[in-house]
Amino acid sequence: MASLLAQATPARLERSCDGPHQEAAGDWIRSAPARPGFERCEAFFAGHAFDPHRHDSYAIAITLGGLQAFGYRGAEQRSLPGQAVVLHPDEKHDGHAGSEVGFRYRILYIAPRLIRDALGDEHPLPFVPEAVSNDSRLIAALRLALDDFEELLEELQVNQIVLELAEALVALDSSLPARRPLPADHLAVERARALLEEKLEEPLRSEALEAATGLDRYSLARQFRAALGTSPYRYRVMRRVDRARRLIEAGQTLSDAALASGFADQSHMTRHFRKAYGLPPGRWAAMTRADTLVVD
Repeated sequence: MASLLAQATPARLERSCDGPHQEAAGDWIRSAPARPGFERCEAFFAGHAFDPHRHDSYAIAITLGGLQAFGYRGAEQRSLPGQAVVLHPDEKHDGHAGSEVGFRYRILYIAPRLIRDALGDEHPLPFVPEAVSNDSRLIAALRLALDDFEELLEELQVNQIVLELAEALVALDSSLPARRPLPADHLAVERARALLEEKLEEPLRSEALEAATGLDRYSLARQFRAALGTSPYRYRVMRRVDRARRLIEAGQTLSDAALASGFADQSHMTRHFRKAYGLPPGRWAAMTRADTLVVD
């Protein structure tokens, strides 16, 4: 995480950092590329962070360093590194460092309409009573949103994150009824799978999958996961990695293989290749084609 701190630059404090206060030396905030209703930022505060305020979105964060302290629903809350924080729409809260070393966190602001759409109109919005959580499912879903912080997330990727977060929040709200499983729709899954593989190098909108399958994006994601064990986004990424691997083994350069497989650039491919195979593509090429000189 030290490299992230080194890359961060001071900026105007906004959204969760609204409100008049005396900024300590070294306080900073940076924003990630955003999607409608889906905004991410990372911040560090050495002392007082922000005065009491409210959002009209869910604010879901993970503490990265120090001790994050905040007042919420009449109680003082504290979050340690690795813990998640869930703040609900229109709930007043403030923030400050709980120790002299300050605190650092990443946070996702997600519009309630996205959570509602993921759950269906008949399902009420979830309310998590505990503001600080160690729930592994919630933290895993949050990391999907916040680990690749510098990237503009693909639309299918955002769909996956919204669904994972929505279901994690529902699981933490014991007042909500259990969801009824959807009847299997294998034809819809097969149509989606074929479309996902058809043109890996081109962007694919959710509307195209909805038109091909007759299902909304979140119902399709549930069907896809039930049938194939993964999300439409993850399935497409793995097919891109498969293509890149074959092209690399055939002698293409890493940059050409990345672009021909639908990745934004070589570094984007490398991150996903490592996740899939545990090796960088350059080393894979060197091991499979010993006569080819490549550079990571």
